[in-house]
Amino acid sequence: MNSQPIVLASTSIYRSQLLSTLQIPFQTAAPDVDETPLPGESAEQTSWRLSRTKAEVVARRFPDALIIGSDQVALLDDQQIGKPLNHDNAVLQLNMMRGKTVTFYTALSLLNAANGEMQTDVAITKVSFRNLSDEQIERYLKKEQPYHCAGSAKSEGLGIALISSIRGDDPNALIGLPLILLVVMLEKQGVRIL
Repeated sequence: MNSQPIVLASTSIYRSQLLSTLQIPFQTAAPDVDETPLPGESAEQTSWRLSRTKAEVVARRFPDALIIGSDQVALLDDQQIGKPLNHDNAVLQLNMMRGKTVTFYTALSLLNAANGEMQTDVAITKVSFRNLSDEQIERYLKKEQPYHCAGSAKSEGLGIALISSIRGDDPNALIGLPLILLVVMLEKQGVRIL
């Protein structure tokens, strides 16, 4: 059994809650990474790069740990959609997404800081949104205030009422941490979940 400490390179309460479900000890650390997409970079490439970068940045502070990096980018009509950060941006995002399907790319990296071994994969989730009225969007945002969620909707909360379907291999990926991929990656590093 691998006894390396595990560090989640994130201060997201959602990722921390998800990781807690695996019932393994871990700590969190802020990666402090600029999440701006690079010119010409696809949404999948952005999520891939940022998950790896977050793990690498945190590994400098924890050179003997297993570092988990994750990043999510939403794509609608070839436009990357990030966290709205405020009410007005969330209204704009949900207006753009109504009646459409958004693809969420949730990249996951596991870096063994002790030997430099890095595993990375991307979980893809397609979310179709209902054709919502302006009033429904306003009521939702006032109740849930999902301003730190890519795409302005929390599927694990009231945001489920905005959605007509979700298609993907891991329901946790949409919340921000693909646990199915993570279990496999951790087991490759000798961490037993069960």
